[in-house]
Amino acid sequence: MSISSISAERFWDNRKPAPSIQVGTNINVISIEKKSETFLEVPFVLTISYNPSIAQLNLKGTASVEGDKPEIEKILKDYDQKKPPTPVILQSISNVVFTESILVSRILGIPPPIPLPVIPEAGKQQSAKPAERDYSA
Repeated sequence: MSISSISAERFWDNRKPAPSIQVGTNINVISIEKKSETFLEVPFVLTISYNPSIAQLNLKGTASVEGDKPEIEKILKDYDQKKPPTPVILQSISNVVFTESILVSRILGIPPPIPLPVIPEAGKQQSAKPAERDYSA
């Protein structure tokens, strides 16, 4: 996996308190290119946007995929049929680019693009029953 380009900009004055934000992420696989019978290259772009618009990050790169001939042929066939890339390819790309984007967000002084774990306060009981959710549109 290699990152070829990083573009990041903070729009919010870091001396002001950050407002409540929502983070949108999009990984776009540009193409899947066969390099040999057992090797593919997968160029991608990650875009991270914040709402309200406090910052934006873009990372471009290429993932290298190795596998046996039948696996590579299946990935190419699925790509030609406009099917989404396999989860293992997307997960591998995600693992690297989100790690890099956290480092960039720290440099810019903006919230990281992934939710941080919440540690419950000492002495408070956690409910055994999960909170109900409203799935209506």
